[in-house]
Amino acid sequence: MNSRLNLSISEVKGIGEKLQAHLNELGLFDIHDLLFYFPYRYDSYEIKPLTELQHEEKATIEGQLTSEPVVQFYGKKKSRLTMTLQVDQFAVKAVMFNRSFAKKQLSAGDTVTVTGKWDQHRMQITVSQYKKGSAQSQEPIQPVYTLKESVTLVTLRKVIKAALEDYLEDVEEILPEDTIIRYKLPKRQQAIEQMHYPQSRVLLKHAKRRFIYEEFLVFQLKMQLLRKLQRESTTGNAQNYDNERLTEFVQSLPFELTGAQKRALSEILQDMKNPYRMNRLLQGDVGSGKTAVAAIALYASITTGRQTALMVPTEILAEQHAASLQEMFGDRLRIALLTGSVKGKQRRQILSEIKEHHVDLIVGTHALIQEEVDFNRLGFVIVDEQHRFGVNQRRTLRDKGLHPDVLFMTATPIPRTLAITAFGDMDVSVIDEMPSGRKPVETYWVKGQLTDKVLAFIQKQIKSGQQAYVICPLIEESDQLDIQNAIDLYDQLSNIFEPGVHVGLMHGRLSNDEKEGVMHSFAANEVQILVSTTVVEVGVNVPNATVMVIHDAERFGLSQLHQLRGRVGRGNVQSYCILLADPKGDVGKERMRIMTETTDGFELSEQDLKLRGPGDFFGRKQSGMPEFKVGDMVHDYRALETARQDAAQIISGNLLEKNHEYRALKQMIEKDPHISGKVLD
Repeated sequence: MNSRLNLSISEVKGIGEKLQAHLNELGLFDIHDLLFYFPYRYDSYEIKPLTELQHEEKATIEGQLTSEPVVQFYGKKKSRLTMTLQVDQFAVKAVMFNRSFAKKQLSAGDTVTVTGKWDQHRMQITVSQYKKGSAQSQEPIQPVYTLKESVTLVTLRKVIKAALEDYLEDVEEILPEDTIIRYKLPKRQQAIEQMHYPQSRVLLKHAKRRFIYEEFLVFQLKMQLLRKLQRESTTGNAQNYDNERLTEFVQSLPFELTGAQKRALSEILQDMKNPYRMNRLLQGDVGSGKTAVAAIALYASITTGRQTALMVPTEILAEQHAASLQEMFGDRLRIALLTGSVKGKQRRQILSEIKEHHVDLIVGTHALIQEEVDFNRLGFVIVDEQHRFGVNQRRTLRDKGLHPDVLFMTATPIPRTLAITAFGDMDVSVIDEMPSGRKPVETYWVKGQLTDKVLAFIQKQIKSGQQAYVICPLIEESDQLDIQNAIDLYDQLSNIFEPGVHVGLMHGRLSNDEKEGVMHSFAANEVQILVSTTVVEVGVNVPNATVMVIHDAERFGLSQLHQLRGRVGRGNVQSYCILLADPKGDVGKERMRIMTETTDGFELSEQDLKLRGPGDFFGRKQSGMPEFKVGDMVHDYRALETARQDAAQIISGNLLEKNHEYRALKQMIEKDPHISGKVLD
C-alpha cells in the first residue's frame, strides 16, 4: 500500500482533533480507511421523463408552479399542502404533509424540484424533500454512509471528498491488466471515485462489480493459500487404518449405507490415507445419516491407535451422541463424555484417562479444546453443527502439538456451489439421499393461530402415544418478549391439556441443568408437549415425537423451518409439521408454499437462495463467515465462483511469485497475519 495512504486522517483538510476522534469511532484511522469507506446506499435525484417513471418508485421531478400552494389543516397540528407543477406538457399534483411553512417560501411561477413517491395512476407525487429552484445545482446521485451520532452525513461527505481530491492518485491498481480487460472492469482509482460520487447508475454498477470481484478474489486467494499452507505444514499425517476391522464394524451395523453415505465415506477415508491433514465439510440433511458416516470415520482412526474427539454445540447433544455411539460401538472402544458440567473428582479422572490413552473417543462441547485437556496422539476431530472450527481453535490444537484430521459437519443444506466457494479452505462432501424406509414429514400451512382443529390433531396424536413440539419464534431484539410468548403459550396449552397430558417449557433463561432436565423428561415421554423458544436445544433425537407446530412460521427462513421440521420423522411412524403463519408479503407466502411441497433440504436451500437474494444465508452467528464491504456471498455467488476459479489458477500457476503483474495483489495478501511470511516467502 502506498505510504501516503497510511497517513492519519488528521492530514485531510477539515479534520481537526475532535472530528478525528469521532471518525476513529467509525473505524476510520488513516487515508486508506476513508477512501474505502463506501456508501451503503445512494439517494437518487436523477430527473427522468414522467413517461419513464414506475408506479410507486422514488422519483425526482422538476416543474413550474402554476398557482399558489394550498394548505389544509386537520387533526391535531396536522397539515396537507397541495400544489400543481407544470412538467413538460403534464400537470402534476404534489402533496406535502406537515410542512405548512413551505407556503410562504413558494409562489406561482417558481421553479421547484421535489422528490418523493410517484403515483402513476393519479399523476401525483407525495413529497419527502423539496427545493426551490432547479435540480441542476445538486449531484444526481448522492452517497449515504453508515454514521454515528457524533458525525453528520454532510461532514462525512465533505471529508471523503477532500480525501479523494488529494489522495486518490496514490491508490495502486492491484488487478492484472488482462483481468481488467477480460471482465471489462473499471480501473481501481476510477471505481473508487464512482463508488463515492457516481456520475450515473451504469458507472456505479460497474464500480460495484469491480469491488465485488476484487473482494472475492482476495478472499479466495487467502483461503486457498491457507489451505496450501495447512497441507504443506502437515505432511506425514497419513492414517493407515485397519481395513479388516473397519469392514467388520460396517457389516455389524443394523442398516445398509445409502449410496450417498458410501460416497462421502470413501472421500473421508481417502483424505485419511493422504499425507496431508484433512479439512473437510460434510453436508447432509437432517436424518440423512451423517452420524453413521462420522462413527465409521472415527473408528477408522481408532484402528491406527490414535485418539479421536467429537465436538458438539450443547451438553444435551453431547450426552445423546455419547449414548448412541456407545450403542453402535458396543465394547469395541472406550468413550468418555466431557462437558462443562462434569466437575471435581469425576472430571479429574476423565482428564487422567484421556492423558493415559485409556479412552479412544472423547465426546463433548467446547470444553474439549481447553488447556487442561491433554490428548494422547489425537488423530481425528469431528465438529458438529454451530461451530465453524475457526483458525483460533485450530491454533489451540496445533499449540498442543496436534495436527488431527478435521471433519466439520452441518445439517444446514447449503447449495453445493456456495458451500464449495464459501468454505474455500475446505473440501466438501454431500449426503443428498435419505435412508430407505423413512417416511417424509407431511407439512401443512394453517393460517392464523392455534385453532381447535390443530389442538384436536395434537390431542389425537398424543392419545396414540406420540409427542409434540410447539415452537415460538425467536425475536432476537427482545429476549424478554420471547420468553413471555413461550410462557403464555405454555399456560394456554397447560390449561387445555393438563392434567392428563404433561406440557414442558424450554427457554433461554433456564440454566443448563434445567434445560437438560426438561429435555430428558421429553425424551423419556414424561412430558408429551414441549413448548420451546430456542431451536438449538431441540437438536436432540426423540423418535417418539411426531408433531412439530411452528408459531409465526413466516418469521423463519426456509432453512430454519426445514431444520425444525427435521426434529420429527425420526421414528417409523408418520410425522407432521404444521406451520401457523399469516405472511403479509409474497415472499412469505411463497416460503410457506415451498415448505408444503418439498422435503428436500438442498432443493429448499436453492429456493431460499433465490428468495432471500442478499439476505444473510448463513445466519448472523455463523462465525468464520467473512464480512464483505460490497460483495454479498449469496446475491453475488456467481462472481464468488468466478473468483474461486481464478484464485485456483493463480495459486496452481504460482503467479503471485512469478508474474510481476501480481506484485500488488501479493503485497496485499501478505498483510494478513495468518498468511504473512509463511507461504509467499
